Amino acid sequence: MSTSDQGEHGAPAEPPVGTFDDLEIDSRVRAAITDVGYETPSPIQAATIPPLMEGRDVVGLAQTGTGKTAAFAIPILSRIDTSARTPQALILAPTRELALQVSEAFGRYSAHMPEVKVLPIYGGQSYGVQLAGLRRGAQVIVGTPGRVIDHLDRKTLDISGLEFLVLDEADEMLTMGFAEDVERILAETPDTKQVALFSATMPSTIRRLAQRYLKSPQEIAVKSKTATAQNITQRYLQVSHQRKLDALTRFLEVETFDGMIVFVRTKQATEELAEKLRSRGFSAVAINGDLAQAQRERTINQLKNGQIDILVATDVAARGLDVDRISHVVNYDIPHDTESYVHRIGRTGRAGRSGNALLFVSPRERHLLRAIERATRQTLTEIGLPSVDDVNAQRVAKFADSITQNLSSDNLDLFRGLIENYARDNDVAMADIAAALALETRDGGFLMTPDPPQSERRPERERAPRRPGATFATYRIAVGRKHKVSPGAIVGAIANEGGLSRGDFGNISIRDDFSLVELPDDLDNETLSNLRHTKIGKNPIDIRKDMGSPRTRGGAKRNAGGQGGNWGKRPSPRVAGRGRRS
Repeated sequence: MSTSDQGEHGAPAEPPVGTFDDLEIDSRVRAAITDVGYETPSPIQAATIPPLMEGRDVVGLAQTGTGKTAAFAIPILSRIDTSARTPQALILAPTRELALQVSEAFGRYSAHMPEVKVLPIYGGQSYGVQLAGLRRGAQVIVGTPGRVIDHLDRKTLDISGLEFLVLDEADEMLTMGFAEDVERILAETPDTKQVALFSATMPSTIRRLAQRYLKSPQEIAVKSKTATAQNITQRYLQVSHQRKLDALTRFLEVETFDGMIVFVRTKQATEELAEKLRSRGFSAVAINGDLAQAQRERTINQLKNGQIDILVATDVAARGLDVDRISHVVNYDIPHDTESYVHRIGRTGRAGRSGNALLFVSPRERHLLRAIERATRQTLTEIGLPSVDDVNAQRVAKFADSITQNLSSDNLDLFRGLIENYARDNDVAMADIAAALALETRDGGFLMTPDPPQSERRPERERAPRRPGATFATYRIAVGRKHKVSPGAIVGAIANEGGLSRGDFGNISIRDDFSLVELPDDLDNETLSNLRHTKIGKNPIDIRKDMGSPRTRGGAKRNAGGQGGNWGKRPSPRVAGRGRRS
């Protein structure tokens, strides 16, 4: 295995970063990444794209969020045969979230190549959608190992003509127990394929895999220099997608801020969120790539001079934005790469001032939070949703401040006379008149009503709607110690095929020929049907609720930790009786 760009003492050194024009990529791909807003390649892209364009196998050592998806997607799209409708590239990812993220990235980079079809295949989605996509023909397949194996077994996916294979986050894939699946997939691909393996670390298992299946790979190690300013306070709030607007509104009411940028992923989202914030009384304006330059400059000037307080922006629209007044940055939509996160929050804390950054994280996006913390070498502080009492206290305080401010108005004498006349003519108390006037600008819903009791709320999770008070149940699967299963393999297989997150797992007890797993007791029939045919290695798990005696269930204690309010936390999966985390 060769190593590129060796510095002194053999340490990997970063290659010089030029422009994308220097990399000889397809002009249509070049146009697409310009549209996305990429200006210069990141270090991993600058080091990886040239050997991949030359047809070499590559091992890339890089953290999540360093731009590695573009590092392999750009050369694949530049070399793909758009006239063929058979799978030419297969990207294996450990989780459905990463598979969807990579698939979306391929879609963005191939925006000027309408002939290219990208198809994600992962557990939790119905087979019908995937089978239809495979029948229509797709050159790029992005999938999780378990679902790819299922399609190979069904003969619905043919990878005999594959030209490109990417193992993304290979170390995570092996940690989750997919080693056997990955090796089987590799064995069914042609020897002539080009392979790119990306991993955050290089354990011996990854090195052996590379030595066995890659041909004289070029090893590229680019250390992330991503860091955030020490004068920026970084916090995060765990909140489901459907409650983001409510959470942001409460935050804006209780937080003291000057100017703010709220980042979302799409141009359409900028307009929609800005309109919703304006309807709630906030001074918000959208800024996106559709804005003419003159309008953009006018909007930024309004933010600078205090005419508006909140910009709702996309990454592209905020490039080059430098306004000292920005005290807060809110990541309403979490970025999929850490470089974007660093660039976003760098808009605050300018000129030696302190800044504040808030990140909204849904339960299914916890892996992106961990990637941000690893790459920035900063631990974000979790905060809770501001309470109704907090919001109401701020509303009352602001109402009192507005009275104090208006007492110094030059028109006070005029209105005092009008009110005194009204009070005398109508025999109405002055306090009642003041209250009636306040109603002109504030409706009857001035104070928020209390949240419903904890027991009446659904748990804060993003999967099928859950009955109030949902609990865990014990499920039995037909694999155990004699099948050499690990907790990681069980979590990986069930999470990917069932569309579950790690927070959906309680205790795991591995027995000789079966295992007991705690999962939500309201799994629907479609999810159970998908899981029943799921395999760990070559063995179907045949999942079903455990109806055995207390003796057979003794290793898996019931766990009530998943119940409670919206901001509660689920226990991490663990092996019962040993305290081992998977």
